[in-house]
Amino acid sequence: MPREWPVYKGYATAAARRGLVAAVVDHSLIHGLDRLVAAADEVEAAVGVLRSDPRVDPDRVGLWFFSGAGLLAGEWLDSRPDWLRFVALTYPLLATPPGVDDLVTAAEVIGKHKDLPVLLTRAGLEREELAGPVAEFVSAGGAALDIIDVPKGHHGFDMLDHTEESRAAVTKALDWAIAHLGEEPGDDGKLLVPPPAAKKTTSTRRTPSAAKPATAVEEAPAGPATRQTPPPAPKATPAPAAPVQAPLADLGMATVAAVTADTPAARVISREHAAFDAHDLEAFLAMYSPTARIQLADGTELKGRRFLREHYSPRFNAGQCKTEVVQRLMLGEWVVEHVVSYDDGGSTPQLGLYRVVDGLITDVEFRA
Repeated sequence: MPREWPVYKGYATAAARRGLVAAVVDHSLIHGLDRLVAAADEVEAAVGVLRSDPRVDPDRVGLWFFSGAGLLAGEWLDSRPDWLRFVALTYPLLATPPGVDDLVTAAEVIGKHKDLPVLLTRAGLEREELAGPVAEFVSAGGAALDIIDVPKGHHGFDMLDHTEESRAAVTKALDWAIAHLGEEPGDDGKLLVPPPAAKKTTSTRRTPSAAKPATAVEEAPAGPATRQTPPPAPKATPAPAAPVQAPLADLGMATVAAVTADTPAARVISREHAAFDAHDLEAFLAMYSPTARIQLADGTELKGRRFLREHYSPRFNAGQCKTEVVQRLMLGEWVVEHVVSYDDGGSTPQLGLYRVVDGLITDVEFRA
């Protein structure tokens, strides 16, 4: 598998020697471009595992895409989670061949988030079928894109071209990635690139007060970055007080309070509903994970932002999609709603089940 290839081990080892955590992700694109959606799911899952590792700072992660995995970059450029510090692409494939369904393409969304650093390492002797889409990406990116050129480099120059030019390009890209994780100090002791201003996040993860190292994840074949620090020393905890037996009626009231109180997940759903009611397609899509799944009441399943866009865009433009929330229950990352949908001149009661992970909606199911 690509995870075992010397080139990706080399990138990961170089990152680790600089104090990062590097994770190389095996995904389904190695089996063919028709596995694009599955590969996107696998990469998102791998990022989730990485961010949940206690040695990793979940708020400082970068994604580095190589070759064919460039097809997966557009979804992240579009969604830009708060924790994403950069996106890097090395000799990327940025357009699917005819007949292959694609996700959001990178050229469509480059520059959408002005505060997201993006790096392209471009091979001067790139294959013709890859060079055209890369040129379009560069044209669309403008000032939002940093570029490292390897004029005499082939596709896969870091494996094929054993030259000083190749080695310098790899080193420069790694320097760029580390700088944008906001970790390595300059000569004056300050960070080369200060971390972005803290953003309000809906994540329910506890982040230890001690700083953690950053991590770099690389995707094979065609990956991300985070840094880590040792966990804080354990604190002494006082002996728990003897439990007090609550009356049964009080326990019932506490249970109701737990499922109806506001939660981070509920606030995400409220923002999604506000965008839905305003027919603001971009704000609506921004609340969803790049690989979110929605199952409609008629059994139709939508996977990924591209298909959400295709489904909801004409309906928003036609002034449809009006709903009323009758009742809501919340527990952890789940929100369950009783809603009434007003479309086609009638009203339809439905149950909506939403799951929110790290501030984005990952799963939705409607039952009528």
